[in-house]
Amino acid sequence: MPGVNSPVLVAEAKAVKNDAGSNSKEKILAAATTIAQAHGYGGLNFRDLADAVGIKAASIYHHFTNKADLGAAVARRYWQDSAAALDARRAESADPLRCLRDYPDTFRKALQTGNRICLCSFMAAESDDLPEEVLKEVRTFADVNVAWLAKVLSEAGVVEAGQSEARAGAIFAAVAGAQLVARSRSDLALYDMLIDGYRAAGLLPS
Repeated sequence: MPGVNSPVLVAEAKAVKNDAGSNSKEKILAAATTIAQAHGYGGLNFRDLADAVGIKAASIYHHFTNKADLGAAVARRYWQDSAAALDARRAESADPLRCLRDYPDTFRKALQTGNRICLCSFMAAESDDLPEEVLKEVRTFADVNVAWLAKVLSEAGVVEAGQSEARAGAIFAAVAGAQLVARSRSDLALYDMLIDGYRAAGLLPS
């Protein structure tokens, strides 16, 4: 039977500790994302966050050095998850036009969940007060969406060569804007009406 200081037991203990730490960090990120979607970066508070996760506020500092570090991690995880979801959507569909038609659904789902909006759109509205490391990740979210849209627009043959990025930027701004307007009125039907208007005007494929 191995002793308490055996390499096997020490390795197992470290693995358990690392798993627990990783799980705690994921819970913090998940709770922080929920709070930020409802209240923005300014609404992130370590004490409230700790209460939501069920830990001491001091424990958050084991994973994030300060609020800016946490905010950057939340925004980074958000755009990474969004990028993965967009890539998965394109990989699962042989029709790029269908992907473009379905694109607004991503923003619609946030409104369906407690009338929330895209986390990075919320944080972008706070850009004057964001630390540089947070703002960098927030801007990356927009860059990722525009790049994906530009690629799919080209694949679908919707725009002429050289026009895909401008059209992609317009679509992203319009859809994010529709989400913001609908959220301000707590009106999901308004979002759908605005998206239908974009399709009627030719901005989005119908």
